[in-house]
Amino acid sequence: MITGPRYTDVVSGEDPVDFGYLKSFYQEVSSRTMDHYFRAELHGFKNVPASGPVIMASNHSGNAFPHDSFVLDQLLWREGGFGPGAKIKPLYSPKLALNWWMRPFGLDNWWRKFGAVDQTYLNFDRILARGGRVIYYPEGIPGIGKGFNRRYQLQRFQPSFVKLAARYNVPVLPVYGINAEWINPANLTFRWIDRLSSRFLGVPFIPIPLFFVAMIFPFFFYFAFPCNMKFFIGKPMDVRERIRSGGGGSPEEPDRESAERIAEEIRQEMQRELDELVAEHGKKPYHFASLIRSFRGIRGQRWLTSAFGWPILFTRHYRDFHDRKNKRTTPNRWFRDWDLIGYYLPFGWILLALFRKLRKPPYGNRGLSKEEKAQKEGSYVWSIAREADNGPGDTA
Repeated sequence: MITGPRYTDVVSGEDPVDFGYLKSFYQEVSSRTMDHYFRAELHGFKNVPASGPVIMASNHSGNAFPHDSFVLDQLLWREGGFGPGAKIKPLYSPKLALNWWMRPFGLDNWWRKFGAVDQTYLNFDRILARGGRVIYYPEGIPGIGKGFNRRYQLQRFQPSFVKLAARYNVPVLPVYGINAEWINPANLTFRWIDRLSSRFLGVPFIPIPLFFVAMIFPFFFYFAFPCNMKFFIGKPMDVRERIRSGGGGSPEEPDRESAERIAEEIRQEMQRELDELVAEHGKKPYHFASLIRSFRGIRGQRWLTSAFGWPILFTRHYRDFHDRKNKRTTPNRWFRDWDLIGYYLPFGWILLALFRKLRKPPYGNRGLSKEEKAQKEGSYVWSIAREADNGPGDTA
């Protein structure tokens, strides 16, 4: 259960995704990082149904920051032809919104503007009931935080996607991310440390040594090595048929035991397929020759395209877009963006926190009440449900 502020003023049908921002982000940021830095590839898009609801179940990269999720999202959106109808909404843990450092460079309400939906069981249910399409990471937070020491080891699958796929007769498409585990091979996690950090700090995992390096230099928390990401979409899985053939429980409303059994069965099948794809496509996780060729083709701004420039690339684009949208004049971007130096300075988190506290909106939170700050940053659990069916926000 995620506790914290709850945003209750969403009218029926309202959606925080900003397609204007999303289009601009693709053109100026993600296409650059996807095509030149990660050289990302998508295979098997023909397996995605042309219409109707679908659950795309993907493995996570196991690193501190989920770079693979926004790359997969953008690849699918591009392959689908862009536009609102082509957007397959990723479900994400509300903890990524509740903690500002888990948003890319602390950008306000970024995951929802990007088109993601808070991963609660109610939200998951409502999206499928309305014929929506979702990207789901059945490993959950443990998948992000499993670390390089457990790379390509699928963690326990949450059974909620099985129950909902059966309820609405929705196909499940397995998605396999290859090489994204190499985003940060120095990122190791240990379960006993994660349990302590979750209990006492509210942080679900602490990557080592990344955590200690990032405490000194904030930039390294978001850093990613230029792994050659490849995503493969498998054949649709019929969950109802699996329940029928396995016996026990209704094919439309399986009990908890049946859902967990099917979830584990799918996990094992995906693990076998993942191992085969890694053996075939994971031998050169960085493929530096293609990286060099790719960067040679960039005209200017190579530094911004690399991970070293992302604090400026992401934040400056976000501010430029919203300044234009709200008709704010920006006579000098360097004067406006001077706070970004905190990402590169020793113990810059202190400066970044002070900047957020002391600067006026929209670049800071000075003068805002606690509720106004939560709404501006997006540090609440958002529900897509109508008020009549707005129940508890248990994570899916």
